[in-house]
Amino acid sequence: MPLPSLDDTCARFLQWCSPLLTPDELAATEAAVAAFARPGGPGRALHAELERYDATPGVHSWLDAFWASRYLGRRDRIALNANFIFLFEESDAGQAARAAGLIASALDYKVRLDAEAIEPIMQRGQPLSMDQNRFLFSTTRIPGQVQDTVRTPYNEPSPGPSSARHIVVFHRGHMFRMDVVGPEGQPHTLDDLESGLDAILKAGADRAAPETSVGRLTTKARAAWATSRDALLACDPGNATALDTVETALFCVCLDDLTAADVKEACDNLLHGDSGNRWFDKSVSLIVFADGSAGINIEHCGLDGTTVLSLVDDMLGAPAAEHSARSGARSQGVPAVRPITFTLDDDLRADVLAAGDEFSAYAAATATAPLSFSDFGSNRAKSLRISPDAFVQLAYQLAHNRSKGLVGATYESIATRQYRRGRTEAMRVITPEIQAFVQVMDDPAADPAARLAALRAAADRHVARARDCQAGRAPEQHLWELQFIQARRGEELGITEHLDLFDTPGWLITRDDYLSTSSAPSTHIQYFGFGSTSNKCIGIAYVLLPDRFNVYLSTPSVVADEMHSFAGHLRTALTELQDLLAADGSLAAR
Repeated sequence: MPLPSLDDTCARFLQWCSPLLTPDELAATEAAVAAFARPGGPGRALHAELERYDATPGVHSWLDAFWASRYLGRRDRIALNANFIFLFEESDAGQAARAAGLIASALDYKVRLDAEAIEPIMQRGQPLSMDQNRFLFSTTRIPGQVQDTVRTPYNEPSPGPSSARHIVVFHRGHMFRMDVVGPEGQPHTLDDLESGLDAILKAGADRAAPETSVGRLTTKARAAWATSRDALLACDPGNATALDTVETALFCVCLDDLTAADVKEACDNLLHGDSGNRWFDKSVSLIVFADGSAGINIEHCGLDGTTVLSLVDDMLGAPAAEHSARSGARSQGVPAVRPITFTLDDDLRADVLAAGDEFSAYAAATATAPLSFSDFGSNRAKSLRISPDAFVQLAYQLAHNRSKGLVGATYESIATRQYRRGRTEAMRVITPEIQAFVQVMDDPAADPAARLAALRAAADRHVARARDCQAGRAPEQHLWELQFIQARRGEELGITEHLDLFDTPGWLITRDDYLSTSSAPSTHIQYFGFGSTSNKCIGIAYVLLPDRFNVYLSTPSVVADEMHSFAGHLRTALTELQDLLAADGSLAAR
């Protein structure tokens, strides 16, 4: 991953934040940036330390340390705030059969991954990093008081893949260990797996008492959850064994009672659902509803959407029976199943109950809305000679301005997996061209030619900025890592002065999102979803395919009306912009 120069980053940062600032705010930001980057100043020293780190043998990317601080350092709850979900395509299978098929397909992927037989995804002839695959199986986030850690295979004491043979299955608040790989290392067959799941459905038929469903604790803010985890370990020696079983499991399977009335209810329950039937710290949780519809909930610290899509596309890209046969599965009888139990005292039971109640209230205070456009997709955008992603991002800005009366800070995730250990870059969408486009679209004096010119200019600038992000030319994560370096090692490096840059309007306003956007293109999923990032933000998770466009919106309930207004304006904007571009095409044809 190329490390930008400090001068380039500072110049780009000012360019990116300026559209959102008043002249006074911009002047204050420029002064702080100049002080930060002055010769002999703190920015120079911190950047020199980052250059030294980047050149250190064994360092794969100058962002290696950043990601741990970025994700594992967050102290709020990760359930709903950080984890993301996919709603899978429909299936005719019932609950146990669907779950068995998903388990068999995931095991086949692991068998091939362990054998290094999974081909890398190619992008414009270049292979993308497969580093994140280390975190797909037997990976669990562990809460800490100051920063979390991750329990995962492929570590120094155990450099190879996970040798675990079990998963954790949840049903009605109960937890069960189920061995899905036999003693000789071969996966169980589909019939075996379904029999094991049937046994769990029977054993968990009576709902567990809410205060005993320890998974609820994973919904807490991280330091509070760390305190609860310590209390679990101190309460009884057997709790360490129970935690070990959960944390080393290949993945979780959550068998829910729910039959969702619609895709909104399905997505909402994938995102939060019954917290007593979840372990939100697990990297991968397959969730199967009572009618066999299914999806996945992902802990984000080691996994981005593109990596998970590779897993999901593989799992759903062939029949479960084909996966099972390819994995070398053989019939070994009903898999070993046993309950996972925790010994709890009165304080822990009260803690579990309160955690679940608080999370239920938090989830209820989140409004969501799925939108589906079967008459628009990337093929339509391409036929209009415009980048599909630029098109939808401009539609978002137009809809937001019409619903809230302003163009606000907008985040878009840009994948950078073409680099070693590449993950994502933070793109800030608002440009002067986008502001001009939004203004002219609602100017009654503007003619179609002026609107079209503004649309094309905004789209071209959006594409250029996205390419800069893909090439590692973006300022935010560079500056943020310099801030992290001072926090981690400032005293050791003698860089202890307060860094005014990170208090400036440019830094704070640009990162205070009104819209947080990310896409997940796959024919095997219906919807992609995540929570919003602030009390005014609309989270926009979208699946943009050649022939359809599905969007899942989320926002705090206190601003739900604005989200629904945005949804209505988005429908109008998509049609309006298509019509504007189509008219241009017809004129060109003449």
